[in-house]
Amino acid sequence: MNKPEIEAALQEIARPYADRRVNVFDVQIAQYEPGNLALRGTVLEESNRSALAAGLSERFPDLRVDLEAVKVARKPDPVVKTVATNLTSVHDEPSFLAEQITQMVNGTPVEILWEDGDWSFVRQMDGYLGWTYTAYLTGGPVPHPSHMVISPVGLLRGAPSDDSPIITRVLGGTAVRAAGETSGWLSVEMAGGWKGFMPAADLRKLSALGCEPGGDEGKRAALTAFAKTMIGVPYLWGGCTANGIDCSGFAQLMHRWVGITLPRDADMQCAAGRAVEPPFRPGDLLFFGEQGERRRITHVAISLGGWDIIHSSRARNGVQIDNVQEVPGLRKSFLCGATYFEN
Repeated sequence: MNKPEIEAALQEIARPYADRRVNVFDVQIAQYEPGNLALRGTVLEESNRSALAAGLSERFPDLRVDLEAVKVARKPDPVVKTVATNLTSVHDEPSFLAEQITQMVNGTPVEILWEDGDWSFVRQMDGYLGWTYTAYLTGGPVPHPSHMVISPVGLLRGAPSDDSPIITRVLGGTAVRAAGETSGWLSVEMAGGWKGFMPAADLRKLSALGCEPGGDEGKRAALTAFAKTMIGVPYLWGGCTANGIDCSGFAQLMHRWVGITLPRDADMQCAAGRAVEPPFRPGDLLFFGEQGERRRITHVAISLGGWDIIHSSRARNGVQIDNVQEVPGLRKSFLCGATYFEN
């Protein structure tokens, strides 16, 4: 064996963990001499380090491998913090100038993997990884959520009245603690210490999400009705709220409002869904791709029934309704359909 052979083996072992959106597998040779190898770097899970050791042992049974300098990012007793602002961004590097890959609304819990200055590298509960600004997180106690905001933007006011001062905007998809309805208003508590009142019509009990009459047909109808309330929201790469939203963020948020959890990105949503063929039903997802992009699937839309879709379109600069067969770019780039409904 020689060093190039070991480097090639490391690349092969790392291949299943190559998706940086959900994996950390950054391992290099720290020192090598015949029969002895020392590695350094970081992996996400202890199981990754075990796979590394097993892979090297299988390929080079006589090689003595030192993994002491290979750190595991996830700890047995993790540090969990919560988003304490109404919205914060997640980036691929620790800087506001770096690419925004997603956003997190108030109350979102994150696991802190490590810190770099003012920034934290975090893992969301769905496994999505990225950098966020540490000052926008809280490690203190937060209200246990009971309701979700199901309007594009809710207004938290100081008193249960439309003419009361606005405390903050609460974006659709945010989970809050709400109780004590008074004349159509609920008393609301949020992470970060915000307290106020919101119209009860803007909120729905978490326990009631996905409980529309009529089962899946009711959920499909509710999802497409919710989606139409977002028409005109501008397109924003990495966005997932009515402040600006991208195609997969839109699909994810609309499903969240009917109690269905989707992965973050379009290719992930396609892989995790159940494949369906035309004619598409309301709420099914349609996926599109463009040649030359780094991923085969680059766009997702929600069917309103058949080829009529609602989507956050970069070409239309926001959430709009289109027909796939009437838009040449959509017709040519259509790839497949999938759904998260059972029926």
